[in-house]
Amino acid sequence: MWYPFRPRPPLVALVRLEGVIAARAGPFAGLNAAGVNPILERAFGLKRLKAVFLAINSPGGSPVQSSLIARRIRQLAEEKKVPVIAVAEDAAASGGYWIACAADEIIADPASILGSVGVISAGFGFQEAIGRLGIERRVRTAGTQKSLNDPFRPQAPEDTARLEELLVQLHVEFKDWVRSRRGAQLKAPEDELFTGRFWIGRRALELGLCDGLGDAQGEARRRFGDKVRVVTVGARRRRFPMSLLPGAGAMVDAGRLAAGALEAAEERAAWGRLGL
Repeated sequence: MWYPFRPRPPLVALVRLEGVIAARAGPFAGLNAAGVNPILERAFGLKRLKAVFLAINSPGGSPVQSSLIARRIRQLAEEKKVPVIAVAEDAAASGGYWIACAADEIIADPASILGSVGVISAGFGFQEAIGRLGIERRVRTAGTQKSLNDPFRPQAPEDTARLEELLVQLHVEFKDWVRSRRGAQLKAPEDELFTGRFWIGRRALELGLCDGLGDAQGEARRRFGDKVRVVTVGARRRRFPMSLLPGAGAMVDAGRLAAGALEAAEERAAWGRLGL
């Protein structure tokens, strides 16, 4: 007996982009271009694809990696002629918002954190501590400006000026990107939106930083019907690698454990700047 062809449900890809954005690979480095690019290519390569959803949960990080990831999203979207919808979860802030702006639309939960269009540099100074410990710092350079912001010597005014100049230039790049992607939607003056301040999703919608309120599954059904098939590409990362835990069936390497602890502290500090 012949049966008529049954139409297949619409297909959308859901890419999870979660964690601090950092160039180095490590147990707590959540996002970088090298790791994300293969996932994006798999998502955009699905057959009969109707859209790609980006579930973003990031407090930010490296501006270069943010730019590389955002640029690749745009390249694939234009190549495949597929719409991209970013969905902010806990946060799409700073570099996370940079990536979100690569989408054609941004959706947020009413309580999501969005914005933080700014650049930050943070560190510590130990110049007095090493003296008390009897440690002598030995640094030689060829080039008068090779050493910048050395934590083991007093901060020089010229170093501070150079660092501030770099931060201003990076901020200009960030602002230009947001303008190019959302200029028409922004509903508040730039001197309010581009200060590094962030807002919850409902207020971000009023300011034009996002286009609607919701979640990925709900948006997929609203746009493509209840029979939509959502395919998640890329797994959630583990919050702490089991191989670094004593008794987890692997020998604990002190260096890896120390590196993991440092990365965990850096990630905690990044989320802490958002109050999360």
